[in-house]
Parts: sequence; C-alpha cells; structure tokens
Amino acid sequence: MAGDLDFTEQRIDGETVCDAGFMRMVRDRVRMHNGKEATRYVLRHCGAAAVLARFEDDSLLLVRQFRYALGRHTLEIPAGKIDAGDEPLATAQRELREETGYVADDWQQIMHCHSSTGFTDETLTVFDACGLRLEGPPAPDEHEHLQVVRISLADAWKLKQAGEITEARTLYALLWLRCRSDERL
Repeated sequence: MAGDLDFTEQRIDGETVCDAGFMRMVRDRVRMHNGKEATRYVLRHCGAAAVLARFEDDSLLLVRQFRYALGRHTLEIPAGKIDAGDEPLATAQRELREETGYVADDWQQIMHCHSSTGFTDETLTVFDACGLRLEGPPAPDEHEHLQVVRISLADAWKLKQAGEITEARTLYALLWLRCRSDERL
C-alpha cells in the first residue's frame, strides 16, 4: 500500500540447526531495515493440506488422535504434509482416504494460508469435501493412531466454544463454515 514503511530484512548467512526431512529448523543472521543485525530461527516446512469433510446432513468427519507436543488428544479435520511433487488437492484426497476410509465426489479449495508467520513458512491449503462415501477401512501411516469421529456441526461448534477443539486448521474450517452459514449454533 502507498505510504507503507519497508521493514524488509536481508539474510546475511545461516545454517540448518536440525533437518527432519519434511521440515528443518534454520538459524539465519539478518540485517534489519535500520542496519542492525538480528538472529531469526525459522521452521522451514513442506506445506500441508487439510479437509473439511461434510456429509449431506452437514455433519463433519473429524479424527481424534494423541498429539505428543500438546500431551493430549485432539479432534481435528483430516490433514497431512504435502509430499515432494504432490499438489495440495492430491494430498487432501490421500489424507481423507488414509485417515478415515472415505472419499469425496466434490472438492473446493476454501483457503490457503500460513499457519504461524512468526516462526514458520508452512503453507496450509484447506479443502471443502462433499459427496462422501466410505471406500474401505482407514489406512493411517504406521505411526498414526486415529479414531474417526462423525459429529454434528452444532456439536463441533460447542466443543470449539468450550475450548476442546483448538487445532488451527480445524478452527479455520469451522469459522469458514460458520461465516457462510446463516444458522446460529
């Protein structure tokens, strides 16, 4: 926008602190707009795709799983990292099938965003998936342990209000659905 100040930082040098394949932590030395130097830690991430899977009655398909980083179980929309060479839609379709056993006939991208701009470059693409049908049993990755949960939109909103649904992708999707709905939950 006209009149905006430019606070662009220029990378001087850096190093990889940890490389976990789909993500790596880097420590960069930067020159700030005022000429001073600073250190920036950035989690470089391959990106992720997520699925707001909705049935005809507007109930949702979520997955319950233990999240070690939080030390608790969470309820989330199906999601996963984007493998090299994959497109976000292909990832979303794969994750829905693997995590829930369902496939969908109708797909619409509803948002593309950055998950947490303060420390990561992760991009997140969320899709709305309708026309769900069960194709077989879930087939999660070897280290994933999931429980498939079908829940009404009203109940999901109540869990969000109670602070029991806190995962960002799921909140984004619920808020998108809420914004497009005239219903009051």
